[in-house]
Amino acid sequence: MDRIQAMHVFVRVAEAGSFILAAETLSLPASTVSSTIKNLEKHLQVRLLNRTTRRVSLTSEGAQYLAQCREILALIDHTESSLTDSAKRPQGRLRVDMPGGIAHFIVMPNLKDFYRRYPDIYLMIGVNDRQVDLVQEGVDCVIRTGELNDSTLVARPLGRFRWVTCASPAYLREHGTPQTPGELSQHRAIHYFSGHTRRPEEMCFASGSEKVSVPVSGAVAVNETGLYIKMCLEGFGLAQLAERVVSEHLQEGRLIEVLVDWQSAAVPVTLLYPHQRFLSPAVRAFADWITELVRDGHSAIEAG
Repeated sequence: MDRIQAMHVFVRVAEAGSFILAAETLSLPASTVSSTIKNLEKHLQVRLLNRTTRRVSLTSEGAQYLAQCREILALIDHTESSLTDSAKRPQGRLRVDMPGGIAHFIVMPNLKDFYRRYPDIYLMIGVNDRQVDLVQEGVDCVIRTGELNDSTLVARPLGRFRWVTCASPAYLREHGTPQTPGELSQHRAIHYFSGHTRRPEEMCFASGSEKVSVPVSGAVAVNETGLYIKMCLEGFGLAQLAERVVSEHLQEGRLIEVLVDWQSAAVPVTLLYPHQRFLSPAVRAFADWITELVRDGHSAIEAG
């Protein structure tokens, strides 16, 4: 058994969650992929994967082995690449997860620039606002907003988003413009919820050293940034958003910032990836590119 090849196959199956999908991406027969995993488990004398009729998932031993396989394969890639032309372009598959607002309004408008620089990288962009498990879900790196509580990952700070409270002109014409957080009892908000945010019915503000959290009534809650912005544009209520992702709407008057003297605290933006002795060229390329992209938007970002 070629153990390096078996590691490659195992990593791909774990990332795809399917023998068939892994076989397709490896251009191998599904039977070869299945037998490779069986032989690997027999060699290690441990079950690496739980199999069901629909998908496969990692056992606890499999999760540990996956992390070690990635480390070993990254070391092999690093060793081989160090012996080739140092100017060789980064290449290969790169899975990056990020919140919807960053994907739609920061990454997507600049994606052609990324491919001009790195045409040999196959980029897989996962869009969601939940905290993914990088090892379990086969993700190379993630962009997260907010304070971090995961010390097992390498954190690369990108900056801090300035937060704004805003509404559509139509909403403000109908309900008036609030001057202080205390007036929000006469207003309604579009609530935003996720697994790690504050209570969705609250809006948070700071003025100098004074901080307040104000419950604001509303009729709808969402957990996706694009829909959150659209509902604000349609006049469903007030919203709190990163200025960077709604800068065009603010500049063109489709949204109006309110409570300018009572802004929500700036939110850190961070790139995270697993601890690895050698960072793959593709991850390094994306990390450098997104850092530059966020830095160049300094008018809407507080450097951090």
